[in-house]
Amino acid sequence: MTADPATLDLGPQTRVLARLAEGVSDERLADPTPCPDLAVRNLLGHLAGLAVAFRDAARKDLGATTDTSPEASVPDIGPGWREELPRVLGELAAAWRDPAAWTGMTRAGGVDLPGEVAGAVVADELVVHGWDLARATGQEYAPDPAALGAAYGLLAASAEETDRDEGMFGPVVAVPDDAPLLDRAVGLSGRDPGWTPPA
Repeated sequence: MTADPATLDLGPQTRVLARLAEGVSDERLADPTPCPDLAVRNLLGHLAGLAVAFRDAARKDLGATTDTSPEASVPDIGPGWREELPRVLGELAAAWRDPAAWTGMTRAGGVDLPGEVAGAVVADELVVHGWDLARATGQEYAPDPAALGAAYGLLAASAEETDRDEGMFGPVVAVPDDAPLLDRAVGLSGRDPGWTPPA
């Protein structure tokens, strides 16, 4: 999967996420999400952590933020998350506007990978977790089309390279070929596009 830094700007998608996060009331923070075992507050904490990790991966500033596996602990938000999350999302987008971010090797989540692959991975994370957050909190969601295209390309390539029923994040959920691209990406990520919070 390759991505062209001249055409893939993560800024529009990070702004979509920041608006979704702004729409989350304190009363929703304990609500369930499509991510097993993660409440809304944990998903927001994961987004903040991945923004920092992939910001530093883009800068090739390797260390504690890029070496830690996302499975190391259950993420959570701190008291200043409403200011911190949009700030680190903006820093993430700015870091990936540097063409050097897309070249050479870098690291994220303790995994070494080419810069262009890391860029596609973070686009996927932003798109799919945007869907998770919107579904969990009852908000409308329209991801940035360029980021959605990059996410779908990564997920589809992964499904082709592995067992057809096993995606990057779990078993693929079958979705009709004529379904919207977002639904197809969500299915490839191991989620049911029809997921709604339990009653």
